[in-house]
Amino acid sequence: QVQLVESGGGLVQAGDSLRLSCAVSGRTFSRSAMAWFRQAPGKEREFVAKSGITTYYGASVKGRFTISRDNARNTVYLQMNNLKPEDTAVYYCAAGPLVSGSDAERYEHWGQGTQVTVSS
Repeated sequence: QVQLVESGGGLVQAGDSLRLSCAVSGRTFSRSAMAWFRQAPGKEREFVAKSGITTYYGASVKGRFTISRDNARNTVYLQMNNLKPEDTAVYYCAAGPLVSGSDAERYEHWGQGTQVTVSS
């Protein structure tokens, strides 16, 4: 059984930093693309970042967020700096084939999400 468990969300002020973690079990982590998506109330799910054969970011977070992974710990991280109120959302990690990109449909397994709230 594949499980993805996110942690690290919370309530912060604009300009603060947070680091999200996602621990993966039941799947060959080193052969998986790992991604972060987010969804704010009333909005569509948005691609944030992915790590696989290549690493890239959504336009709204590029330069502020960094995705990294520890294959020994089967964990992917999302370091979020200079947070803005518009970053408020539920953040989900997802796992898919190594060639997966920014299309959520390519990702087979998802975590339950962790809430990030940024106050102004």
